[in-house]
Amino acid sequence: MVLVLAMAAGLWGVGWATGAPKSARWTMTGLLYLAVIGVQVAFPPEHPLAVATGGSLAMWLILGAVVAIVLSYSSILQRLRTKADANLAAQEQEETAQELFSETELNRYARHIVLRELGGLGQKKLKDAKVLVVGAGGLGSPVLLYLAAAGVGRIGVVDDDVVDNSNLQRQVIHTDAAIGTPKVLSAAEAMTAQNPFVEVVPYPRRLTVDDAEEIIGEYDLVLDGTDNFDTRYMVNEVCVAQGKPLISGALSQWEGQLSVFDVANGTPCYQCIFPEAPAPELAPSCSEAGVVGPLPGVVGTMMAAEAIKVITGAGAALRGEMMIYDALWGETRKIGLKPRADCPTCGGKKR
Repeated sequence: MVLVLAMAAGLWGVGWATGAPKSARWTMTGLLYLAVIGVQVAFPPEHPLAVATGGSLAMWLILGAVVAIVLSYSSILQRLRTKADANLAAQEQEETAQELFSETELNRYARHIVLRELGGLGQKKLKDAKVLVVGAGGLGSPVLLYLAAAGVGRIGVVDDDVVDNSNLQRQVIHTDAAIGTPKVLSAAEAMTAQNPFVEVVPYPRRLTVDDAEEIIGEYDLVLDGTDNFDTRYMVNEVCVAQGKPLISGALSQWEGQLSVFDVANGTPCYQCIFPEAPAPELAPSCSEAGVVGPLPGVVGTMMAAEAIKVITGAGAALRGEMMIYDALWGETRKIGLKPRADCPTCGGKKR
């Protein structure tokens, strides 16, 4: 018996020295135990091998039963402890939420707060977040509505366009009565009507090199839903320089795509993936090529979901990946993205 115990101790020692997980060490010990039981069953008690391993089957069976009872008891205690910790964490989340939000806000965000991945602390992060949305059109419409509904504390929206009748087929944040109104003002009215607890900052102008750094510098996260490549490259460049994550979406006819460009966390930047703007005939605008109405809603909603994940740290955001959605055939796929060492925007940055 002493030999077997020494062998078991040796297995644990080797496992500890090599950094093997406890599960592997228990597995090896269990195999040793089964081998000893096999020896006791296969050989008579007076056999040298049986004697060397204890000489008694009953003794090993009793020892195995005792160990099984102890391990079962320990497992039950661990499960109870885990459950108690989870209940305590949930109670702390609830108490935190009650301290940070009014009764009306608690009721409004209740479905977020009960989510294990968000909770009261996650909702507090949303409340403290400052997000800039570039473009209040097809993609911007669902992004702005869902960020406001989610309780993002401060939302900036940049757009120099006015609401046109042709926008209303897909830009659902605007109404027929808003035709002729600057999009940022129409969007701000809809957002505050949806959630008066958020601050909306409208910028009724086109983002330019003169003010992009200053405006983006006031926010934690940028979402770009424009259809202008010059603006996209400019926003990307400023985000890389300031270390701000950028969520970018794009549409064409029946297909949309989105990704999270976060160079500070090792991802490529927008220009790594799109080194230069395509020729106009290869990337026609929505007014030229058309776009199915619900597509911006699908992709924009995905962008809003990515924003919530980036802000709260929940799940895995689309960093280093691009999601592509084909509405015509009902297909969704993801592709991996890698930085380019020769990228003029981020190629020189350490990763």
